[in-house]
This record gives sequence, C-alpha cells and structure tokens, in this order.
Amino acid sequence: MAFDGIVTTAIVNELRDKLEGGKIEKVYQPDADELVFNIHTNQGNVKLYMSCNPAHARVCLMTESLQNPEQPMAFCMLLRKHLSGGRITGLRQKDTERIIEFEIETLSEMGFSVKKRLLAEIMGKHSNIILIDDESGKVIDSIKRISLDVNRVRQILPDKIYQYPPDQGKTPLAQVDKALCDQICSAGGSLASNILNSVQGMSPILCSDMAERLEMSGNARDGEVLFKELSNMQNRLMTNDITPSVYLNDKGVPIEFHVLRLSSISGSFQSEEFSTPSLAIEYFFTNKESSNRVKQKSNDLERAIKTGLEKLYLKKQRLSEELLKAENSDDMRLYGELITANLHLIQPGSDKVTLRNYYNDRDVTIPLDKRFNAVKNAQIYFKKYGKSKISIKEKTLQLQETDRDIEYLESVMAFIEAAQSPDILDEIKSELVANGYLRKRKNAFESKKKKLALMEYRTREGSRVIAGRNNTENDHLTFRMAGPKDYWFHTKDIPGSHVILFTEGKPLTEDMIYETASIAAFHSKAKKSQNVPVDYVQVRYVKKPSGAKPGMVIFTNNRTVYVDPRLPGANELE
Repeated sequence: MAFDGIVTTAIVNELRDKLEGGKIEKVYQPDADELVFNIHTNQGNVKLYMSCNPAHARVCLMTESLQNPEQPMAFCMLLRKHLSGGRITGLRQKDTERIIEFEIETLSEMGFSVKKRLLAEIMGKHSNIILIDDESGKVIDSIKRISLDVNRVRQILPDKIYQYPPDQGKTPLAQVDKALCDQICSAGGSLASNILNSVQGMSPILCSDMAERLEMSGNARDGEVLFKELSNMQNRLMTNDITPSVYLNDKGVPIEFHVLRLSSISGSFQSEEFSTPSLAIEYFFTNKESSNRVKQKSNDLERAIKTGLEKLYLKKQRLSEELLKAENSDDMRLYGELITANLHLIQPGSDKVTLRNYYNDRDVTIPLDKRFNAVKNAQIYFKKYGKSKISIKEKTLQLQETDRDIEYLESVMAFIEAAQSPDILDEIKSELVANGYLRKRKNAFESKKKKLALMEYRTREGSRVIAGRNNTENDHLTFRMAGPKDYWFHTKDIPGSHVILFTEGKPLTEDMIYETASIAAFHSKAKKSQNVPVDYVQVRYVKKPSGAKPGMVIFTNNRTVYVDPRLPGANELE
C-alpha cells in the first residue's frame, strides 16, 4: 500500500483547495480508530475522513456514509467540545512526511478566539490523530495515547509538549539536489533501496518503479538523470499534474494505488483512473476492505455450512441404511407365518427350526428364542414386522426432511460463494440465524434492516429481469414482487437465484426466454459450466409449501431450456 509522502502531498493540495475556510459542523467517530468531519465550505458540504488503523490508515474526502455508534466515544466528545463551529484556516504537510496538520480557529469557553491544531500521522502501526493547543504546543488529547511504557522516545499524552516523530535522516523531496543524486547512484546495493533510504516520502513501490525505468533506459547510475526524475516529480506535485490510479488484480480486487503512474505494474494489472486523490483512495480502501471482509465472512459462513452439510450427509446415509433394513422386514412376517403354521414341528427349547417356505417351496432356517415357546416366537416376529412398517413411514419422512435441509444449505452455500459484499453475507447470516442454523450471538450488534437491493437487468427487447441474491430475497421477489403472469426461471436441480422476467403485458418471445435463462444460469452454482438446464414457468404455477425454508418452492407446468451462463451485453462466461 502506497500511502506515502508523495500521496500525502497530493492529498494536502486537494484538501487545501477544498477545505480552507470551511466550518466544522459535526464530528463523528464510527470506530475506535476513525473519524468523520462534516465540513461546510464555499463549494458545499463535504466529509473529511481520518483513520489511524494500522491496516488502512489514511486521510481523504469521502462520499460514502458510515454507521455511527449510539453513544459517542470519549475522543469524539472531546473533539466536538474543542472543534465544533471552528474554521479550518490552513493545512500543511511536515516536509514530505506522512503528517497532515489542520490549523483550526475556534472559540474558547469564554468566547475568545483560540487556535488548535489537529494532526493526522499516517505511519502504519504508529498512526495517530492528535489534538494540540497551538499557543502552548501541548497535546490536548489523542485518539491513541502513547505512554512511556509504549514508546520511550516520544510520548503522546495530555499536557505533554507535542514532538514530531524522530528524524530518519532522509532529505525532503523539495530539497533533493544533484549532489545527493550522484551519491545515491554511486553507492553500492540496489538503486531502489538507495533512493528509499535517502529521499523522504518515497514508498518502496515508487522507488522500485523509478529504478526500473532508469535501469531499462541504461541510466541507473547517472545522477543527473535521477535528479531530473525527482525534480520532475516535485514539479508535477506542485502543479497538480497527477494521475490518481488504482491497480486491480484479475478478480477486480485493488492491490495498489498512487497519484503517479506506476509504469512497472501498469502492464500487468488493470487500472482505474480518478479525478482526485480522495476518490482513488476511497475506492481502493472501500473495495479492498470490502473484499477482505467478504473473504473473512464467507469463510466463517462456509465453515458453518460445511459442518452442517457433513452432519446431514451422515444422517442421510444412516437413515437410508435403516430404511433399507426396515424395507427387508417382510422376512419377519414370513417367519411368524411359518412358525404359526408349523407349531407341531417345533420342539420346546429349540434355538432354531428349518421349515418349508410354501411360497417358493424351499427350506428356510428360522432363529428362535429358546426361552419361549413356538407361539411366543411367532408373536415376536409379527411384532418386529409391525414396528418395521411404522419405522419405514418415520424413516421416509425423516429422509425427506433431511433432503430438504441439504437442498436448502446447498443453495445457501451457492449464494455465499457468489456474494460480493459484506452486506449480502450479513443478510445470509441473519437468514441462517432466523431458521435455526446459526446461534445468535449475545449482545450482537443489530444493524437497521436495509432495503432489498436485487440484481436488475434488461433484455435486448427492454424487458425487466430481476434476480435474488439470497433465499430471503428469492421469496420476496417471487411471491411479493412478481405478478402471476410474469415468468419464473431457475436452474434445474442446481442451487441458484430465483429470476423473474417481468412481461408487463408483452408476449413471451424465444429471445426473452433464452436471455433470461442465461441470466438464471449465471446466478447459479453452474455459473462456470456450459449447456446448463433452466426451468421456466409462469409465477402462478410456483408455490411455497407450508413450513418450507426460504427460497424453497414447488412448481408445475414448467419447460426446460439449455443455455450458457451469460449476462446481458456479455460475450462470454465470466
């Protein structure tokens, strides 16, 4: 991640343009290590976001909204006390360090004008957000208090004089001269490492990119060329000649970002360009964090579902074996009949008897309980036969219920695998809790119920097609949104979404059928297959049995088509 001093410079330039003169109206603290400021400016209201989380520390403007706790945290209350109504009079960066200072003019409790400084230190695990009294230079408080036990060199505590982080002996980009560049190029070791250890604000990825360009041009050891490169970088930052970009892997997950073009990775990864550094940074972290949260949540849910399915598969195997055994109970009835018909041939105290089976004219050896007479042994066999008949009915019902549970969990697994956002996974988790497959955690945070965000498409003829993202949405889509004359699509015997083609009075055409069926195949377990069978039928023929789990339906009068999974406008499988 390249939130380096160069990116910091670009952000400061952007924030200075957008925020200077702005009034701080609201302060929020969505999480322990992040802040959001609502600021009124001449250009309108904007939101300033700060995070000192080691994994995603940053400062930028934001467009999205975050959920805030019901009770504000202590640091949030302190900032509201000191900064609410204050105006941002200036922004600056400490050299080329990842330190952004906001100068804020506000009123004291006595009504006098006072100046405060809010510092954001973006330094990995050492990141922090600090409020300072400008006149005294003392720390009012910080989002992370750093005591002597944590850091013997630098304490960040109330009433302590604020000190910048220790100097690392690097030269700020604006102060780099040819002599330093000659020294960098003549030193031993790799050029990238030499630049990183000498020039302030340069991240490893940026140093590697510059070194690779110089090496490819044959100028890796030319101080004059390096000086021109660094000077050009400084000029581009001063004139805002930047290209904020986010680099994505083949799955569309962000892996890197910067305000300068990274030529060394541009050819290997897809990139998205943005008009401002804030937009690039917000896109990078939102999608990166979303991807990480999706992966974590999906892994947790998948483990729970796999455990549940393994238990159900074992239960099905056991029930099948017991049912097979019960279905072979006709032998019990036969033994009882043969004993009853041949009472005179059975000697008291016998442990077995061989009798002629009058159904096939063959001898059969029947085990006996020598404690009982022949009549009692016959009664025992008839009783076993009766129990087996009852057992067949019970086992059959249990097996059917187990199959339904397996079908449901397999459909849930398909939706988990297809989920692309934490919100979808949260909805799936809520569904599993509601249906007794997961325990509800004590004191678990309950988010507000969100409006359904189903997946909507248009066929070439303009017909609306909507697909559910989970079983709860499937039910809502089929039985509340769809009309009886609309058409329901679902992959045949394959877990997937309910897909509804809204006819809106239009006659059903072959193109509409195949386009919608392709969408249904795409939103199924068979997404990466070909020639996928898809059932379709009018919604009026789709029913939900009493007590059925979410998404589980029965239907009649269906037809089946075979299609390749595809979304409208796509040329091939994803």
